[in-house]
Amino acid sequence: MVERVAVIGAGIGGLCTALALAPTGREITLFERDPPPPEGGPEEAFDHWGRRGVGHLRHSHGFLARLRGIFAREHPKLLAELADAGVREISFADSLPEPLRSTYSPRPGDDDLAAFVARRTTVELVMRAYVERQPNVALRSGVFVKRPIIERVDEQLVAKGLAIEEDGQEHEVLVDLVVDSGGRNSIAIDALCQAGARIVEEGEDCAILYYTRFYRFRDGQDEPPRSPHGGTGDLGYLKFGVFRADNHTFSVTIAVPEVEQTLRTAVLHPEVFESICQALPGVAPWTDPARSEPITKVLGMGDLMSRWREFAPDGKASVLGLLPIGDAMVRTNPLYGRGCSFAAVEAHILRDVIEATADPAERLVRYSAEVKAALRPFYDDMAAQDRAAAARALRGLDPNRRASWTHKLGASFVRDGLTVAVRSDPDLLRQALRSFHMLELPMKLQSQPMTLVKGLAAWSRGRAANAAFQPPRAGPDRAEMFARLSLSTTADFERVRSLAA
Repeated sequence: MVERVAVIGAGIGGLCTALALAPTGREITLFERDPPPPEGGPEEAFDHWGRRGVGHLRHSHGFLARLRGIFAREHPKLLAELADAGVREISFADSLPEPLRSTYSPRPGDDDLAAFVARRTTVELVMRAYVERQPNVALRSGVFVKRPIIERVDEQLVAKGLAIEEDGQEHEVLVDLVVDSGGRNSIAIDALCQAGARIVEEGEDCAILYYTRFYRFRDGQDEPPRSPHGGTGDLGYLKFGVFRADNHTFSVTIAVPEVEQTLRTAVLHPEVFESICQALPGVAPWTDPARSEPITKVLGMGDLMSRWREFAPDGKASVLGLLPIGDAMVRTNPLYGRGCSFAAVEAHILRDVIEATADPAERLVRYSAEVKAALRPFYDDMAAQDRAAAARALRGLDPNRRASWTHKLGASFVRDGLTVAVRSDPDLLRQALRSFHMLELPMKLQSQPMTLVKGLAAWSRGRAANAAFQPPRAGPDRAEMFARLSLSTTADFERVRSLAA
């Protein structure tokens, strides 16, 4: 008998689930509350596709090499269709600093570092069309999943299907397996908890907000020439990034710590956003009005929480016949661009587990354990970096604060030693990018003795000797930027101090 699978949601997680399971021959139905994309190509999708269920649809997205590698191995035709739609690949060679390009010699594994760049709407549009062509997959749009059907059998909760509303009519869909890709606020989680399921949840505030604007290159214009100033940077009081995309578009995201209330209120104004962009040497050439024009307003995104849900605590399945995926299971800070890759990894782990065993309890226990082994190190690394960034931002509010000599020494070693070593040594750069793209565990580079040796060697040479690889100043300090924007540099410090009193 063919196993019937119901997938809640047809976002990246749901589509990756369908991609992974379609070759197994199972009968798969995706239930999506939002409407299908409008007729036409990527531009129509970007301009008009209504996706209430994806609040960050038109924010910058990262599609890491880990995700691209899964597509290349498992779904090469999909990768080709993405390219046909204008999605571009960025290779390891493209990431090399200019001084290394003339001497670059490809090595085995360099192809694994290729990622792709695009708007999320374009990626979802192509993935959706590809999934809908699979003979054993159905995608039903405009369907509201009201709740999973949960029964208690011999003291064990069992998912039997979904209660849905479609065309104004409510009815039940009975299946053998439910995959919950309903996102961070999935109704399935509430239903399970109300039924008495033990789901252990941990999380913390990312302590940052995002502001994104998309642009299109003007006729006859293209990306600016490469320069020593990178398109990403961390100034403490803000982080920024230029994200290449498809079909002559790109986006800029400015991330502001929660404690920077003055800046995060101001940045929503287009003129302030553009002033910030023009103050950042790595961004200004992209947003130069002679080169590009905005195609969206400034879009804000807040309420960002890192969250890990454990559905089989202590090795005991909390429910039978239901497996979570994507933000319903793990939610991460978008800063690291790992969300789509997490979903793809989870989907293919899910496939392997349900192919290996038909026992529903064993499925959830094994799936939870394998996802934890594959992804928990990245989640923990992200959370630790978020905590450090939040503490740094809080310290930065004090206009009278002076860094200690130990802090200055450590910052000098990172900037003038480790960073220079990575930028000047292709092998270190390979390792750094392999961690960034989730091909190796985080912190592996930093834990290797040779990294420290090469960092110390670069540091000892001094800045003048390392000029070709020295990272330039990413942008103005807080006082300079706030003066440029006519913002108070002390208001947030006074507010925090008064709250602490």
